[in-house]
Amino acid sequence: MALSLVPCGQFKTTYASDTTLFATPLSRNLVIAGVILLALVPLKIGGVAPVSDYVIALLIQIGYLGIAALGLNILVGFTGQISLGHSAFFGFGAFASAWLGNTFGIPVFFTIPLAGILTTAVGMIVGIPAARIKGLYLAIATLASQFILQDFFARAEWFTGGSSGSIAEPFSLFGLTLAGDRQYFYVVLAYVVIMYLFASNMLRTRDGRALVAVRDHYLSAEVMGINLTKYRILSFGISSFYAGVGGALFAHYLQYVSIEGFDILLSIQFLAMIIIGGLGSVMGSLLGTIFMVLLPEVMEALIGALQSTSWGNVPAVTDGLAYLKEAAIGLAIVLFLIFEPDGLAHRWRLIKAYWKLYPFSF
Repeated sequence: MALSLVPCGQFKTTYASDTTLFATPLSRNLVIAGVILLALVPLKIGGVAPVSDYVIALLIQIGYLGIAALGLNILVGFTGQISLGHSAFFGFGAFASAWLGNTFGIPVFFTIPLAGILTTAVGMIVGIPAARIKGLYLAIATLASQFILQDFFARAEWFTGGSSGSIAEPFSLFGLTLAGDRQYFYVVLAYVVIMYLFASNMLRTRDGRALVAVRDHYLSAEVMGINLTKYRILSFGISSFYAGVGGALFAHYLQYVSIEGFDILLSIQFLAMIIIGGLGSVMGSLLGTIFMVLLPEVMEALIGALQSTSWGNVPAVTDGLAYLKEAAIGLAIVLFLIFEPDGLAHRWRLIKAYWKLYPFSF
């Protein structure tokens, strides 16, 4: 009697199937459906908006921060380097895009990618020490770049406007200005899709695998012929490009850029996004960004709910809640490092594997 074997799990038999962008047709269709649903979010049905402007603003914030966080994850998660100055590159992209538009009259449609290219050049210069140093020494070097660029922002009035800041023109395309949140949402969504697809495709190429090899074991990578200097500097350039594009989108969303917003705290928040989301995961960068953007909103709602009770009249409780709100970011990082060190992306993979193999999930 012939027995028919039913495969359990997912098996890859060719290199092509191992490097596909989407593991299954279902995952591809879900991503496409998700993008289409997001494109419908800002629309008004019968003159009524199903989603408030506040939610649209949060989605836009998740978009441009998610692009910058993905750049940092390429550097830290995929290449194994470290950067404590990511917010400075984020700010440089914001100022560069505003400067290109105000000084040379370049349309915003072109200033955003050009700002990314200028930020890439700065990032590769900062990344030159990465060819010789690593670990704590590299962290100190990138921390120094954070303060160097912050000082540059304060002194270079021709570039940043100094203490007065800089005006960024609204996004326009073919004479159509997309200034409102519901219109600008589509600009951010388009960049999110393009940048995330580009990163996913890049990591499937020879250069992308070389970045991962540098992270896993740089001596073995060097023996295989991988130029460590080239790929370490390249990773800083790619990371800076993503930060620059994210910063440019941020600038043209607010239509004003100030030097106060790009401090070391923002760099720590970017690190928190990729740690919570999952180091070395493209999807984890977006999940971590969503978590970090929604965390203050959840904390605000919880504090408001507690203050409306009888406990809200106790001064010690009120002061403790205010402190907990400020410490929530650090507490989230510590808890994830202890209980979920691989981040939200790893947990999502475990959930998918559980249901894929159910009832034989063990």
